[in-house]
Amino acid sequence: MSDALTFEIHTRLDGALARTGTITTPHGTIETPAFIPVGTKATLKSLTPEQLEGVGAQAVLANAYHLYLRPGSDILDQAGGLNAFMNWNKPTFTDSGGFQVMSLGVGFKKVIDMDGSVSEKPLTKKERLAWIDNEGVTFKSHLDGSKHRFTPEVSMQIQHQIGADITFAFDELTTLHDSYEYQVESLNERTHPWAERSLAEHKRLNIERSHRPPQALFGVVQGANYEDLRRECSRFLGAMDFDGFGLGGALAKKNIGEIVSWMCEELPEDKPRHMLGISEPDDIFACIENGADTFDCVSPARVGRNGALYTRDGRRNITNAKYRNDFTPFDSECDCYTCLHYTSAYLHHLFKSDELLSNTLATIHNERFIIKLVDDIRASIADASFYTFKQSFLDRYYAK
Repeated sequence: MSDALTFEIHTRLDGALARTGTITTPHGTIETPAFIPVGTKATLKSLTPEQLEGVGAQAVLANAYHLYLRPGSDILDQAGGLNAFMNWNKPTFTDSGGFQVMSLGVGFKKVIDMDGSVSEKPLTKKERLAWIDNEGVTFKSHLDGSKHRFTPEVSMQIQHQIGADITFAFDELTTLHDSYEYQVESLNERTHPWAERSLAEHKRLNIERSHRPPQALFGVVQGANYEDLRRECSRFLGAMDFDGFGLGGALAKKNIGEIVSWMCEELPEDKPRHMLGISEPDDIFACIENGADTFDCVSPARVGRNGALYTRDGRRNITNAKYRNDFTPFDSECDCYTCLHYTSAYLHHLFKSDELLSNTLATIHNERFIIKLVDDIRASIADASFYTFKQSFLDRYYAK
């Protein structure tokens, strides 16, 4: 493990792969398991960094693709890096940009569900904005149509300019609709070679950019729903000198825990594992139980901006008429700023009036709810009450 990151395991859960631990970076520590909010463009929409800290966030994840296009990774470098640019004094992550380049460019966006269904047609060859080859990806910006190219080396250069504590290797996003044969080709011809190239460029940049704090690099495991491919990729990346690992790619929700276990059983136990794009309570419990240490997702903030707020009894829509004259806190069990200071009637009014404050107060609540849930899971692993807590929480949350 490099000077950029250390990982100490504190407690292991009997009968499972779950554990508690501490990740230490140049900008501070992360107690794991931990939920990492997504600040795509160096901001979590509608919140100040101070408000994000107030909901208990230990770190934030920004997106290399979006920051490369606007304002430009060179601007963040000139500012002194992501932390200085957004006034955030805790650890930071950046993803490689590969998901956005390929999902936006090939046209799937968010339309491929975890069960493999497609809610709209993929783009035609004429409409598509990205072209993948064994060296990298050529794509058109979704902002202005300008053409760009990402390779493993370019992705690492962008992420080093952004300056996050934890970065991710460039990999190919595949979908559940890609054949087994394509998944094999993708691993052997792109994701595995790109991991090697990402690691080599990352090490070069850490030496060259010694005026900045050292950065850590996580390899990203792919392989879709196939056990042999997930285990093969995990062994391949696990033998390399990565600081940790991202558990990525498309996978079926119905057996997410099993797929995570395939990867974590093969990966080095003494390095952290980050699950990419997970935030629903049942998925959170399944991924943690099977070895994931950290994870990120845009969903809590996104659904909050649409009026869907978490409670222990499931998600509720604050725009429902029953909240119009409800002068009690939205969630009496929640300790967030929103629930301590505002009523359901006020939140309902803000959403119905299209007031910007609705986004802020809803996002504060949802981020706090998920962060607090993971904090409670961490505590339940430490005191050996995990299975009881899991059963009681999920029984109530999904009762309806």
